[in-house]
Amino acid sequence: MGTEYCWVLAQEPNPPLLKRLESELGVPPIIAQILLNRGIEDFEGSRRFLKPLLEDLNNPFLMADMERAAERLSRAIDANEKILIYGDYDVDGVTAVSYLLWILRGLGTRVSFYIPDRLTEGYGVSAQGITEADQNDIDLMITVDCGITAIEEVRLAKKLGIDVIITDHHQPGDRLPEAVAVLDPKRYNCSYPFKELAGVGIAFKLTEALFEGRGLDKDELYRHLDLVALGTAADVVPLIDENRVLVKHGIQRMAKTENPGLQALLENVGLKGKVLGTGHLLFIVAPRINAGGRMGSAERAVRMLTTEDEAEAVQIADILEIENRRRKGMDERTFAEASRMVEETCQPDEDRAIVLASEGWHPGVIGIVASRIVERFYLPTILISIDKDIGKGSGRSIPEFDLYFALRECRDTLMAFGGHRYAAGLTIEEKKIDEFRESFQNVAKSMLTGERLGPKLKIEGEITLDQIDERLVRLLRYFAPFGPQNPRPTMVSYKLEVVGTPVVVGRDHLKFKVRQNGKVLSCIGFGMGELIYRLTPGEANLDMVYVIDEDEWQGEKRMLLRVKDLR
Repeated sequence: MGTEYCWVLAQEPNPPLLKRLESELGVPPIIAQILLNRGIEDFEGSRRFLKPLLEDLNNPFLMADMERAAERLSRAIDANEKILIYGDYDVDGVTAVSYLLWILRGLGTRVSFYIPDRLTEGYGVSAQGITEADQNDIDLMITVDCGITAIEEVRLAKKLGIDVIITDHHQPGDRLPEAVAVLDPKRYNCSYPFKELAGVGIAFKLTEALFEGRGLDKDELYRHLDLVALGTAADVVPLIDENRVLVKHGIQRMAKTENPGLQALLENVGLKGKVLGTGHLLFIVAPRINAGGRMGSAERAVRMLTTEDEAEAVQIADILEIENRRRKGMDERTFAEASRMVEETCQPDEDRAIVLASEGWHPGVIGIVASRIVERFYLPTILISIDKDIGKGSGRSIPEFDLYFALRECRDTLMAFGGHRYAAGLTIEEKKIDEFRESFQNVAKSMLTGERLGPKLKIEGEITLDQIDERLVRLLRYFAPFGPQNPRPTMVSYKLEVVGTPVVVGRDHLKFKVRQNGKVLSCIGFGMGELIYRLTPGEANLDMVYVIDEDEWQGEKRMLLRVKDLR
């Protein structure tokens, strides 16, 4: 049977507070309730959330070392120094590199970039990359989306006469690298008010400080917010505060993007000129950019996103489309094999984590597959790809489990590790995998005590179908962009009557209609065909959790309830 969710209804809001917010904003009670669920209690907080402005962004100079970083970069521009941007091979890293290339090229600098090879160098700043920078007479290196733990590598760069500015958003270790400047809001001594920017977001803050310091017009930065939005959405960081501002404005910019690479990508996937959401970026656009770094070289993706030549952009977008199809096939094979291993070796009632290893797995897809294993079995999961006695691992987690903390507890068994609460990477000797598995399992058992784990379905509030009208749908649109800590509002309605005959269509999708208080609405449950037995036509006995969506058919929009669960 399908996933059994635990329904968790948000706490009833304080009635006077609800009434006050409802009247201040002139909105239905459910809208005021959703805002209160997100900790927003007044008019100005609601404005900043529902209609965020670029003026709402924090002062970049509040970030530790920002003054030093902006001053050093400004000096490099004035002296016509050679600048290298050193990035990571995922979408956050690729968009951060591309964004900085556009901005620095626009200022007439001598700028180049370097992205390590996933298979030979792995994640982060490498000695090979530093050596190559030295051979190319680089004066200043800026890391994006990596570098916070590169103690030895920065020391090597310094020895070779290369200054380093680190921009990263990952968890720092006990010591910081001896760089000219280290920009990372997660530093223990950084008082920057928002800690959850993506790597591309930190790169953006650096350019904000640079432009302020040089008295330049920030409109040039905003022209490339489409790249900032893409990297932020793809990195699955909380879509609140500054991330929300950057993604909301960046998505609007993407609809009319001037970037030839993005135009070619959107054309390929049929999204050109469409109203975009974070789902489009995360599940359609990002995987194609990721395919470059996963299956070959991420440099191609950077070239596509920074070229001014439309023909070159189209050519690379086509190559990434092919690589993404190849990646998908590899995903499916790895997922099938990993699922079989879980069923054969794991004890679901005892185990609190999954650690699997294989020589046949491609390191570029194990992160995606780990996410799918978490979805299926709802346990923290680490998949390890072994090559020549060394394992490269990728982990994904569940809300109840801090993956980075768990890896710190097991660090004696690891060669290296890094990441954050929900996603992490590691390097391990093959002979230590069993010891690590046992250690990780013990940490998971100590952290995940109590009842059987299972996914929770968080519900904003109860409404009846007659409360759903065009105005409510319009107001709900303001809650976008959706993502972690700002999910699409999920409602519950009780005692609905199923109208007509439910059917299973397409790839196991459940289609039916419900009625309540005289209002009839269409419903779709994607991949929920097996739950058709829960629908009894003519009886008002259905409880349903859903999001309110819109469906476009022959140019006409109509309301549609997208089912999350039903009983």
